[in-house]
Amino acid sequence: MVLTVSTIMQMPVMKVCEVKTGKQLLEQKPIEWVSVIELPVENFVRKNEFVLSTGIGCEDNPNLLESFVQDVIQSGVSVLGFATGRYIYNIPDRILEKANQNDLIIIDIPWEVRFTDIWQSVMDKITEVKHKERQKVEDARQELINCVLKDKGLEEIAHTLYKHIKIPVAITDSEKRWRALKFFNKDILENYSLEVQEGHLHPIPLSDIKFQEHPLYYHMKEYKFYKDRFFQLQILNNHKVQGYIVFQPSDNKELTWFVMNVLEHALTACALYFVKENAIELTEIRLKDNFVLNLAKNKLKIDHQLLTKAHLLRYDLNLPYVCIVGDIRNKDLGSDKHDTLDNPYHSSLRSFNYYIQKEITYAGRLFERKTMTTFEKGEVILYLQVEDPSYHDVANQFLDTIERRLSQLLSDIDISWGIALQKESTYPFYESYEKAKTALEIGLQHDGPGNRTFYSDTRINRLLMAISQEENIHEIVKDTLRPLLEYDKKRQTDLIFTFKTYNKYKGNVSQTARELNLHRQSLLHRLRKIESLTHLSLIEADDSFLLDLSVRLWMLNKIK
Repeated sequence: MVLTVSTIMQMPVMKVCEVKTGKQLLEQKPIEWVSVIELPVENFVRKNEFVLSTGIGCEDNPNLLESFVQDVIQSGVSVLGFATGRYIYNIPDRILEKANQNDLIIIDIPWEVRFTDIWQSVMDKITEVKHKERQKVEDARQELINCVLKDKGLEEIAHTLYKHIKIPVAITDSEKRWRALKFFNKDILENYSLEVQEGHLHPIPLSDIKFQEHPLYYHMKEYKFYKDRFFQLQILNNHKVQGYIVFQPSDNKELTWFVMNVLEHALTACALYFVKENAIELTEIRLKDNFVLNLAKNKLKIDHQLLTKAHLLRYDLNLPYVCIVGDIRNKDLGSDKHDTLDNPYHSSLRSFNYYIQKEITYAGRLFERKTMTTFEKGEVILYLQVEDPSYHDVANQFLDTIERRLSQLLSDIDISWGIALQKESTYPFYESYEKAKTALEIGLQHDGPGNRTFYSDTRINRLLMAISQEENIHEIVKDTLRPLLEYDKKRQTDLIFTFKTYNKYKGNVSQTARELNLHRQSLLHRLRKIESLTHLSLIEADDSFLLDLSVRLWMLNKIK
């Protein structure tokens, strides 16, 4: 609600006063304050004031009076009221003409009318208007907060906000995806979001300072998108951006004190909504985490009760899945994956898991496949919907997408994966997890961190692991490799790695030498040393098999 000159002129104290200029502006010109001023004007009056003056000091000097009026015009006042009958009897025509040219309303006030009466009446009216405006702000605040308290959504908040400010408005999340809007152009929103994210759209200097007195002004950003101009305000909670309110006034004059205050309360309502939404999401995430962890770690039959519980969490256990287990560790801290979680760079396991979960969700949407994910002490457990014939390709493409995006955020992290297809059984989720876990452990022991291992590709390793449990085998491996291990330790060489490479190239000396970056004679010297230490011949099939089997079992880390 704005107090205009028209309302002021209807007060009893103003009945005997005459409007000399700007009659057509009475409904437009606002009154925010009233003051009494004589020469000089300087900085003593401000915009939208009702200025009262007797013209003292200018009675015999029309030029000085005109200069006084010019200063008042430059100050941006709405009304200049002259008390006539003592110092000024008639307002010169040239002053009236100047006032008309500059949209200044001049009022002729009879000398008998006391300024204190006018001042009191106008201030009472200003106070009344301000009180009504504050009450309107309070009503808007209560209505906006009730949207949250009564479990209404962002659409209702946007509707309520528009109802009070009558400006097209939209509410987005922290990634500038729109969540609710009221008469705001969707195309502008979607393009604006993309342009800002790609760094092509930047805020411009605020184009008007009319609302600069409100604290919210300093938190606003103004954007120009082609011919459209709009403003943005951050929705903050605990210094973290939860989303944005975007609004598009047709003119900056619409951003009044009332509008700015309602926007401020809308920010509070939106922040509360996002806090509530985040709390609900966190609760749901915990329930989902526990459900999937329980599914993986315990022998659970897929019965009606389990299917119903899964359905409540929006999971479908009837779909075919592949189980993927990931091991997370810091490249700089070696094999202790728990050190990764204590690294201040990641701040907490929960924040790290957030990035993993976010990329898994993104990849799931990209490939249009259902996912179920949980985390436990640096381990990622993921069930990915996939059909039997294509599970190798789908799993690799899925993990490629996750790793490519994560590498930009977490460059100091190695993630190793074990993958196992779910088979029909009494406990399909438990058994596929155990297989994926086994594949992961074999991959870490055989290839080190940062690799992927499919359970179906570990048959020889699993066979070797089973063999290694035999005590006799244990002794044979020890006896076979002890001379090589002792020699390597004493001479700082790596004869075992030399043999592995030699065996990899099926006894081709030239290829082995190139791979090890050795001179051919140096390689032959090493091979003779292996034969002399082990008393085995590398050209005899049985001897070569025994040495290869012993090295494989030793590499699995099962034989000490």
